Parts: sequence; C-alpha cells; structure tokens
Amino acid sequence: MSLTVLNQTEDLKAVASSGITIVEFGAVWCPPCKVLLPLLEELSEEYGDAASFAKVDCDDSPDLASSFGVMSMPTVVFFKNGEPTDKLVGLRPKQAYREVIDRLARA
Repeated sequence: MSLTVLNQTEDLKAVASSGITIVEFGAVWCPPCKVLLPLLEELSEEYGDAASFAKVDCDDSPDLASSFGVMSMPTVVFFKNGEPTDKLVGLRPKQAYREVIDRLARA
C-alpha cells in the first residue's frame, strides 16, 4: 500500500473525512523525510484499512502546508474523522507514530 499524494485542501478533506488519517508534510530533498516515508509505508501495511496514509510535498503545496502550521519537515499531522488531533514534528521512531495511531483508534 502506498501513500496517497495530496496537493489541495479539498483532497485532504476528502481523504481525512472519516476514520484515522496520517498525513506527512515533507519534500523530496529533505533527508529526514526520505527516512520517514519507508516507516510510514510499513505502518500503512500494518494497519491496512484501519488507517489512511497520505503525503504532501511542501514545495508543491505551500499553502496547504501553511494551513496546518508546518514550519519544519517532516511534520506528521494525525486526523480523526476530519479533525486534526496530533502533530509530530521532526523524525521520530516508528513506535512514536504507532502510539498516536493506537491511541486514536481506542478513543
């Protein structure tokens, strides 16, 4: 399963409208982002239909990144039923992302 690429606010609203959605804000030239994407791909496989995963290239969609207060990359924003709930800035261990997803799933 691969991450959906989002370019517009409308795309994000459609993807994140229900359930748990994890959106990575990064750029192709960003070294920590290059490390994070395979981790998110693995989590996408682990969670299957229980969570949706997407990515936004901040260079291609600066307004979308700005609307979520993205100041550095990577930034991962977690949504539950269309509402942003958590934000992790910088590269974190895979377990950190898993903990947020599991907490949202229990809520």
